[in-house]
Amino acid sequence: MIRLDDVCKAYDGRPVLDHVNLTVPDGGVVRVAGANGAGKSTLLKIVLGLVAPDSGAVEGVAGRRVAAVFQEDRLCPWLSAIGNLRLVEPNLTRADAEAELARFGLPAEAMARPVRELSGGQRRRVAITRAVVADADVVCLDEPFTGIDAESLADVIESLRDRLRGRDVLLVTHDDAQAAAFGGTTLTLPMANGG
Repeated sequence: MIRLDDVCKAYDGRPVLDHVNLTVPDGGVVRVAGANGAGKSTLLKIVLGLVAPDSGAVEGVAGRRVAAVFQEDRLCPWLSAIGNLRLVEPNLTRADAEAELARFGLPAEAMARPVRELSGGQRRRVAITRAVVADADVVCLDEPFTGIDAESLADVIESLRDRLRGRDVLLVTHDDAQAAAFGGTTLTLPMANGG
């Protein structure tokens, strides 16, 4: 279980998160919603340990492995899709990597090419796959479906939901239907004072 107790964060004196409380139950999903600038990405970065809160406490993450899909793909552009997966799971076999990438709709001919040569939607599929193959207990997803074509979105969501079962998940999405597919609860962040 992950808990955020009274978490505050400001940038250059401007409050972004103002006394946020959140509980993610073991194996549960919490959608983080709110207007642009409400601190959704900052909240995920705090959970991931990439940003320190100014005050408050984060419990239930220390000592656990975390994975993420960021708003930007954050892939190594010179590596192939398979190579990017092996960055987080070095013992992943080629066959297993190909099976996971295929599950998320990456065509076979794209798997061995440097990801810089892939389309935006294909890179997004690699980023999602990389997050789920990581042996992580906690997965943070920040607008994970950006760039995924509408025709295959339902399949990608179903595959992701299946691969996240049993993990603690924080999901940022503006799309109510996407969030509903994962169930769980919703935390709506208000704009902090001065935001």
